[in-house]
Amino acid sequence: MAASRLIILSVAVAAAGGAGYVAKNMATVTPSETVAAAGPQEPAIRLSDVLILTGDVPMGASVDGHIGWQSWPSDAVNANFITRSAEPDALDKLKTSIARMAMYSGEPLRRSKLVGDGQSFMSSILPSGKRAIATRIAADTSAGGFILPNDYVDVIMTRRVDGEIPNSGYITDTVLKNIKVLAIDQAIQEDEEGRRVKVGETATLELTPQQAEIITVAQQMADRLSLSLRSVADAQEAATDEADYLVSGAGRRGLVRLIKSGEVTEVGSKK
Repeated sequence: MAASRLIILSVAVAAAGGAGYVAKNMATVTPSETVAAAGPQEPAIRLSDVLILTGDVPMGASVDGHIGWQSWPSDAVNANFITRSAEPDALDKLKTSIARMAMYSGEPLRRSKLVGDGQSFMSSILPSGKRAIATRIAADTSAGGFILPNDYVDVIMTRRVDGEIPNSGYITDTVLKNIKVLAIDQAIQEDEEGRRVKVGETATLELTPQQAEIITVAQQMADRLSLSLRSVADAQEAATDEADYLVSGAGRRGLVRLIKSGEVTEVGSKK
């Protein structure tokens, strides 16, 4: 009996020793190949410094204090962006530029949104082929002061008809439709809360050359010009049914229009 116990004890001691040896070998980390120390590694994504807006800039305001450099993924840099690698002095050159439209924080700065050197602000925001015409309106006919720059309106002409003819009194005519308002008096944009500071009496409208002629004649004929505010949903509609009878159209060269007492007569002949 003592011999069997001795054998069992010997086997247990041997097993314990083997287990300890295996555990020691598993805990030992085999040294891997030594990697030579290297310098700073390239980032996984190439970056470029882009000039961006660091704050909101309203239309007509200077960008000074609201622009700075920010790293952007090079693959995402648009050709119209201003980069430090291409224009290292752009921050100093452009800091006094004027915004020709509203810009917002985090947006890359583009020259197309800035007023060009030597240009007036109004001529910079006017699209090619358009004309800006200032039209005097009665304060109580401008939709109660709710017409703001960038709204769209119809222009309504009201004039008196002489009592010598039947149906004497006042007649109205919508001479222009769906016209963009560039400014009301000197305001070229609404305030931060979307309210008008005062009711305007002069509206600057964005017109085609023919529409500019129509409004010029209408101002001479009208006792009053009124603006009728349109829905923003109508902004993309093409202007139609203009009062082109007020100006000479195609095939009516050589005609001279005379306006007397609100009546239009033509002198000349068709060519």
